[in-house]
Amino acid sequence: MYVDVNKLIEGYSRTKIAKAEYQKKTAVMKSNVDTLIANWQKELKNYEKERTSFSAGELKLKQELLGNKQQQITSYQEAVQKQMQEEDKKMTQTLINDINDYVKQYGKSKGYKIIFGASGGGNIMYGEESSDLTKDVLEGLNAEYDKK
Repeated sequence: MYVDVNKLIEGYSRTKIAKAEYQKKTAVMKSNVDTLIANWQKELKNYEKERTSFSAGELKLKQELLGNKQQQITSYQEAVQKQMQEEDKKMTQTLINDINDYVKQYGKSKGYKIIFGASGGGNIMYGEESSDLTKDVLEGLNAEYDKK
């Protein structure tokens, strides 16, 4: 017996909810970065307009400030990107844990000795449709999640 893991992940009700929450979080983070960049670009334009009126010392100080801000924005962008990747990884692992737990419970309740997971990566190249438990498992998985 086997299940198509990709179909389980795609069809799992919690996946849709988790992805929507993830997209909200990433949209907020991206918006924060975009705001910082826009503010920095305004400062840069103002500097370009006003730089002829600055003394040599003021020019140097302004350039340093703008350079430091740019470095801070770049560091923040990298941190946000890393956090988004970690959030995605955590979300995916949570979904996989749910599916694994359910398949284990399902297998025991149906008396199966083994259930393979097909994911398109070559684990199972062929299986008779009668051996495909994906639809039944997905229905049970979603029913269990909907109870929560």
